[in-house]
Amino acid sequence: MASTKEIKNHIESVRDTQKITNAMYLIASTKMQKAKAELDKTRPYFDAIQYEIKRIFRTVDDVQSRWFYPSTGLHDIPGNYGYIVITADKGLAGAYNQNVIKQTLSMCKEHKDNKIFVIGEYGRRFFSTHNIPIEKSFLYTAQNPTMQRAREISSEVVELFKKGELVKVFVIYTDFNSGLENNAKVVRVLPFHPASFEIPENEEEVDSEFEFEPSLESVVDNIVPGYVTGFIYSCLVSSFCSEQSARMTAMDSANSNAQKLLDELSMQFNHLRQRVITQEITEISSGARGQKKD
Repeated sequence: MASTKEIKNHIESVRDTQKITNAMYLIASTKMQKAKAELDKTRPYFDAIQYEIKRIFRTVDDVQSRWFYPSTGLHDIPGNYGYIVITADKGLAGAYNQNVIKQTLSMCKEHKDNKIFVIGEYGRRFFSTHNIPIEKSFLYTAQNPTMQRAREISSEVVELFKKGELVKVFVIYTDFNSGLENNAKVVRVLPFHPASFEIPENEEEVDSEFEFEPSLESVVDNIVPGYVTGFIYSCLVSSFCSEQSARMTAMDSANSNAQKLLDELSMQFNHLRQRVITQEITEISSGARGQKKD
């Protein structure tokens, strides 16, 4: 059985750990609030661009472009699939990183010809440790998502798509939904599917046709890279929010577990101390009785 000194040292150690986890919780909370504010600014802009693109191309029949699925409607296009995998730079965030990794491995099993583009130190280490080839690792931190970095990522994959070295491009990231539930998602950004431009029941049809200058192909070639950049940036910010939310949850759970352990250790310490006191009283009483008999 542990002595009172050992239990007391254990209690102090747990309290020191609890201070660290509590500090990490507060830091993650601050980062998440800032990132969420940025996400709230980003999403309306991205949604507006997406909406306008849909409105424009609903006025054009039979769009033939490299950015769209072939007119045959076949989805199983032979060639390399590109996966933009967004992870964190470190762990201590629950299942945040593992969920993204699992989605990536699952997608790679479904299609054998793949090229992986990694963002975040955790993902780089995982794929390197497991000898999984990486097409390109974007060597900057996942802690500071910027539009410039999103532009660099999109230009890389868009150029490969234009050359035919990639036939599909997916983003695997964690979507942030008000902090209630963060799910790893797989979203195809290229090519577009005609169904994406179908008119919902609650949306009014565009009455007048749009004029494209100098041509429809030129307009599409200019719009799509910007659309992909905006989407990737939104994914980067959303992932960062999700990471901080997951870390807050993990640290809060760690604090709760630490408090439970402290309560158990305090009870053990009190019981042991009471036992020692009782034993000392018994020994004193026995000694006093022995002196009286003498």
